Amino acid sequence: MIWFEILAGMLTDILYFYCACMLVFYVLFAIVSIGETLRNYKKNNSTDYSLLATSELGPSVSIIAPAFNEGVGIIDNVRSLLSMYYSNLEIIIVNDGSTDDSLQKLISAYELRKVDFFIEKQLPSKHVKGVYKSTNPVYKKLIIVDKVNGGKADALNAAINIASKDYIVAIDVDCILEQDALLKIIKTLIDYPKVRVIASGGVVRIANSCVVEDGKLVKVNLPKNYLARVQTLEYLRSFLLGRMAWTRLNGLLLISGAFGAFDREIVIKCGGYNTKTVGEDMELIVRMRRYMVETNEPHCVKYIPDPLCWTEAPSTYKVLGRQRNRWMRGTIETLLAHKIIFFNKRYGLMGYISYPYWFFFEMMGPAIEFVGFSIFLTATILGIIKWKFFFSMLLFMISFGCMYSSFAILMEVLSYHQYKRRSDILKLLLVAVTEPFLFHPFMVWSSIMGMVDYLRNKKSWGEMTRSGFSTKTLELKPGIVNGDYRKA
Repeated sequence: MIWFEILAGMLTDILYFYCACMLVFYVLFAIVSIGETLRNYKKNNSTDYSLLATSELGPSVSIIAPAFNEGVGIIDNVRSLLSMYYSNLEIIIVNDGSTDDSLQKLISAYELRKVDFFIEKQLPSKHVKGVYKSTNPVYKKLIIVDKVNGGKADALNAAINIASKDYIVAIDVDCILEQDALLKIIKTLIDYPKVRVIASGGVVRIANSCVVEDGKLVKVNLPKNYLARVQTLEYLRSFLLGRMAWTRLNGLLLISGAFGAFDREIVIKCGGYNTKTVGEDMELIVRMRRYMVETNEPHCVKYIPDPLCWTEAPSTYKVLGRQRNRWMRGTIETLLAHKIIFFNKRYGLMGYISYPYWFFFEMMGPAIEFVGFSIFLTATILGIIKWKFFFSMLLFMISFGCMYSSFAILMEVLSYHQYKRRSDILKLLLVAVTEPFLFHPFMVWSSIMGMVDYLRNKKSWGEMTRSGFSTKTLELKPGIVNGDYRKA
C-alpha cells in the first residue's frame, strides 16, 4: 500500500505538470490564433479574386484527386471541380483500381476516350493502364488516369508524374469545395515574396446533414448525428485555433489530406508521397520542411481560416474508431521516421517546439491519459483517493475544456459564421459540455488501439462508409470504399 502511494504520488505530480504545460499551449493557441485570423481576414476581405482567376500570370495549378470505388458520387464530385474557374488549371482524377463502375460512369458522363500520353516517371507508382481525355472541349481541363490499385499515396504520386503545372492541389474526391476555394489557396502561394510557400491549406468543415446539389453546397446545416456534430466542434478547435496559431509561428507540421496545395518541384525533390505510411499527408509536410531546412532555403507552410472544403465525417463509433486508429498510427510513423528533428537546434522552432508538441501531446497524450485513469482506478479500489481535491481538479479541467471549445465557437461566429441559427450555436455549446464524457474517452481508447496496432505492424486502412453527395441531406450509409483519407 505504502509503495503504491509513493509511486502514485510521483506519477500524479508528473501528470499535473503535464496538464499545466498542455493548458499553457492551449492558452497560447487561443491568443495567437486571434491575431492570425484577424490579420488574414483584413488582408483578404477586400481582395478581388476575379483578377486572379483571369490572370495569365497566376501560378499554374494541377488539382489531383485519387478515387477508389467512388461510383456513388463521383460524377457530382468531378462536376464540382469542373465548376471552379481558373485560367491556368488542369484536373486529374486517378481511378485507383476501382472494382465498381467509377471509370465507366466517368467515361459516359464526360465523353472520354483513351489517349496516348507520355509519362515522365519522376516518382514511383503502380502501373498506369491508361489516360483518358474528353472529346468535348467543355471538359478540356479534365484528365482521367486509370491505374492498378496502390492506395492513396501511390495514386497521388502517379498524378504528380502526369501533372504539368507548378503547383498541385491534392484533394479527396468525395469532398465539396467552395467556389472560390482554389483562388483563396492560390493567393497564399504568392502572398509571401521573401520566402517560398511550399504548402498551404484551408479549413475543412463537416458536410453531414448539409444540402448539396449538382456538386455544390447550397445549404449549411449542423449535423443531426451526435458524432458528426461533436466532430464539427473538434474541427473548429483544430483549424481555427490550433493550426492558425502554428501558421503564425511558422511551425505547422500538417496540411489536411482533404485539401492542400503543394509546390510540385519540392514534392518531387523530396521523393513524393510515402506509400508505406497511413499518415502520408503529415509525413510529406515534415519531409518537405526538413528538405528546406537542410538545403538552407527560407520557406513557410501556410493555413487560412476560410472554410474551403466540406467533407463527410464518420457517424458511427465503429468507423470513427478506425479513422482515429489510423491517425494515431500515421502520427507515430511520421514522428519516428523524422526523430532527428527532436530538440535539434538545426531545425529551429520545428525542432524545439513543433516536434516536441506533437510528440508529447498528440502522440503520447492518449497513453498518458490512460496511465492517469489506471492510477485513479487502482487508487479508488485501494481507498486512498482524496475526493475533494480530485473533484476540484476534474471540475477545473472540464471547465477549461468547455471554455476552450466555447472560444472556438466564438471565433467561428465572429469570422465566417457558417451556422446562422442560434439553436445551432446552443447545440454546439451543449456538445462542448457532453464531449468530455461521451466522445473524448472513446478517442483516447481508439488512439491506444492505434498504438497497439502500430506495434503489431498493422498497415491497413480499414473500411469507411459513404453515401455520396446528392440533393438530399448527407448522412453516412453503407457503401464500402478503401479507407478514409485523413481529414484533420
